[in-house]
Amino acid sequence: MDLRSAQLFLHLASSLNFAKTSEQMFVSPSTLTRVIQRLEDELDTCLFERDKRSVRLTSAGERVQRFVRVWLDEWHQLQLDLQLASAELSGTIRIFCTVTASYSHLPALLDKFRLQCPKAEIQLTTGDAASAIERIRADEADVAIAAYPESFPANLFFQSIASIPVYLIAPVIPCKVNDLLNQQPIAWNSVPMILPEHGPARSRFNQWLLDKGISPNIIAKVDGHEAMVSMVALGSGITIVPEPVFQHSPVRDRVRILETNYAYKALDLGVCMLQKRRSEPLIAAFWQLALKK
Repeated sequence: MDLRSAQLFLHLASSLNFAKTSEQMFVSPSTLTRVIQRLEDELDTCLFERDKRSVRLTSAGERVQRFVRVWLDEWHQLQLDLQLASAELSGTIRIFCTVTASYSHLPALLDKFRLQCPKAEIQLTTGDAASAIERIRADEADVAIAAYPESFPANLFFQSIASIPVYLIAPVIPCKVNDLLNQQPIAWNSVPMILPEHGPARSRFNQWLLDKGISPNIIAKVDGHEAMVSMVALGSGITIVPEPVFQHSPVRDRVRILETNYAYKALDLGVCMLQKRRSEPLIAAFWQLALKK
């Protein structure tokens, strides 16, 4: 099994879709089929169960997937170690993250990165967390710091760096919103709510509404968690935000955590990049630092 065959196998084991792997790994369907057949011949076992509707890993395929993942990780680490030993890395790395992440989690990574790659130029862009994946796929950023989405593209790599709690927040000032929240029991269907436009926070808000059987009184859908905190501070409604956004907000003293006896699923914050670019020296150096979080 050569390096390219291992990469193709690992992608297919994740996507379970021959057409998708062919497209995203820039190989013809016939070539991909031959690669898999050759691996199966070499190992004398079936790696995938295939029919007209689906592709599934066999138990042998799952074992090979675990082996190949470790093997490729060690190969990339060896490449990086040799490159770092031979010369100082230079060039430009484009990083995308939210404004909050730029001072809650990015500084620690950049401090290490600057020590390891002092000649590298860093270009930082901030924006809505939900657009991070598209920035990577559109080649508008090399790496992004983002929460793991509900649907993660098979051609991307994600390295977790932190688990982020999620809070439901309300205003502090006297307002209609607090009048409704002070009622017992709370008439949740009447409480004004500010929803994230999309992204992992939106899915958690939707799950809470579903679990509690709430028909929400939505007054706004907003891109950007920072803007949602500001709207809550003005007394417009309640919303759900990641813990760092709440802690670092300039209007933190004007919002409060709303206790609901509900366990929101934490966000998995990490560094993401295209799989095919993961071994590039600067990008590899950055995500290896994330491994050492």
